[in-house]
Amino acid sequence: MPKLVQDVLKELKKKHFAPLYLLHGDEPFFIDKVTDFIEENALPVADRSFNQYILYGKDLTVPSLLSYAKRFPMMSERQLILVKEAQGIQGIEQKEMQAALEAYAKNPLPSTVLVLAFKDSVDERRTWVKAFDQQGILMSSKKMYDNKIPDWIIDYCHESGVKISPKAVQMILENVGNDLKRIASEIDKIIINLKVNEEINASVVERFVGISKEYNYFEFQKSLIQKDVLKANQIVNFFASNPKDNPLAPIILLLFNFFSKVLLAYTTSDKSEKNLAAVLGVNPFFVKDYIQTLRHYSLPKVVQIIHEIKEIELQAKGIDSVSSPDSEKLKELTFKILH
Repeated sequence: MPKLVQDVLKELKKKHFAPLYLLHGDEPFFIDKVTDFIEENALPVADRSFNQYILYGKDLTVPSLLSYAKRFPMMSERQLILVKEAQGIQGIEQKEMQAALEAYAKNPLPSTVLVLAFKDSVDERRTWVKAFDQQGILMSSKKMYDNKIPDWIIDYCHESGVKISPKAVQMILENVGNDLKRIASEIDKIIINLKVNEEINASVVERFVGISKEYNYFEFQKSLIQKDVLKANQIVNFFASNPKDNPLAPIILLLFNFFSKVLLAYTTSDKSEKNLAAVLGVNPFFVKDYIQTLRHYSLPKVVQIIHEIKEIELQAKGIDSVSSPDSEKLKELTFKILH
């Protein structure tokens, strides 16, 4: 059975190294996290010169890979063969080459830690993959759903011994996006600059992620929720004057996700904060934003807004394109939302 990343890391932290690792999936962050840990901890620094091989799939054939794996370590308990971008291994799709991998996987050298890190998904039904699973570790790294990322951010911070406020979580999401590697990089940057016992709050995110205190995605969405026409237009004009730092695509995605959840809230009979948080998949801290939006926007208006957002998205992609800059498209969309 494929292992979860947290279970794999738990065993690795205990210094329990398996002879085989096959890491695959569409979320590279977790694959990189495991490979980085193995690279840093499988061997003592003094043993790495002759016993640690960091290779790339495109530079290997299956026979050359197996020749590395079948070597014995030099004056060390084990050797590490770590193959990054293993999907590039020459001949790996050929049946005879898969048979060779399967044969090795059924009887791996105990003193070798062989890691195949794919940057895409492999077919877990293949017999050679099943052999890796039976004799070693098979880990599937699946893309995280957007509604799970806020909790992941909180856990990531807690693992580093730092607290983070719900608003800071939202600001990171809205200004960095849903790329886990980028999010982790920004959080790491923040943590390095924190004072002792300081938590990550909105002002800290503004300071270290380079977000304008008044003119950012979070404040733009807030101005729409409150139907603050003046503030919304001030922010849109600021975005227009800084197009490179405020591209249209993430703003469209932010608005579409938000108003789609508002629509879902409208169709939910139990509109208590606890139930809406569960149904919408959001932190309870943010439920009040959806409740406030329900007061300010009727159901037909929300449906119209979602339609307008999709129209602007198509224009931005060059479909039914109107020859106007992105800043004008956003101004038009903002007007249609507020009026």
